[in-house]
Amino acid sequence: MAVPVPDAPVAPELPAAAFAASSADDAASRGSGARAGERTGGSAAVTADAVEQEGVTCEGSTVRLRLDLAYDGTDFFGWAVQPGQRTVQGVLEHALALVTREPVRVVVAGRTDAGVHAREQVVHLDLPAARLARMPGRSDRSPEEALLDRLIGVLPDDVVVHRLRRVPPEFEARFGALWRRYRYRIADLPETQDPLRRDVLRQRRPLDLAAMARASEVLVGEHDFLSFCRPREHATTIRTLQELSWTRPAAGRVDGGLVVATVQADAFCHHMVRSLVGTLLVVGQGRRGEDYPAEVLAARTRRAARRHGVGSAPLAAAVGLTLEHIEYPPDHLLAERAEAVRRLREAPVA
Repeated sequence: MAVPVPDAPVAPELPAAAFAASSADDAASRGSGARAGERTGGSAAVTADAVEQEGVTCEGSTVRLRLDLAYDGTDFFGWAVQPGQRTVQGVLEHALALVTREPVRVVVAGRTDAGVHAREQVVHLDLPAARLARMPGRSDRSPEEALLDRLIGVLPDDVVVHRLRRVPPEFEARFGALWRRYRYRIADLPETQDPLRRDVLRQRRPLDLAAMARASEVLVGEHDFLSFCRPREHATTIRTLQELSWTRPAAGRVDGGLVVATVQADAFCHHMVRSLVGTLLVVGQGRRGEDYPAEVLAARTRRAARRHGVGSAPLAAAVGLTLEHIEYPPDHLLAERAEAVRRLREAPVA
């Protein structure tokens, strides 16, 4: 039985076995006769006692869940739901609706563009407590383990949920994050160009890493990154860039021989990471001097540069970019962090 999801995006066909498993577990949890009445009260919902045994409050309440996931962005049209397009959010929400039999909406830590990958993306969602409590059926799994197992069974190969756990209601994937870290990988030597890797940009000539590292220094810190962003209307483009470094790991190590940029900030505006990398790439290619990133930063413009002039930052291809990690504060500071970031990000810009 299909679960209707408003404005559902294009998503792959999911196995009918998932419905069968869900139905079997639901049937097992219902039992029969008086026993069914004890557990369900004669309806599809569990009793308040059964819900409390699962560590949640009462019938009608919701539970906040955190999902840590990874995906290969190659065949996705970005993160956010778009009618008629295959997106990560669309596929994930479709799978969640299938296994929970609830329309589900997730909140993501940071949207990624078409072709961008994630090794560790974070979302949160709110699920009715009674629905979560029914997930294990007669098994001895926890509700979270049962939900994770079902998700793994229906998601496509290019999306993997690594962890699913209950979090305090104050947890917010987007506004609660302390910082986000991306890495951009480039193969600029013939021996490092691997056709099996879909997360690496290929360059025909070696890059000057020393020049790129020196040119990056001026960008670290708190700045108005308007020239590097596609801003939302009335939203600030001031961000704190905590790290922008370039390395070439030794052969035999992870990413050995590749050029790897590590970019970390409290938050990023749209296209910011790809614009930072694009600006440094032209320095590494020798097409611009080491003062070029400082000039772009100072220009504070969205206008494209004229020949040999300075304008908005050039945009690197999406293929080499991967979201690597998102850090959150301890539980007792979650609400304070989320409120502070919300005020900052949603404050109108004069």
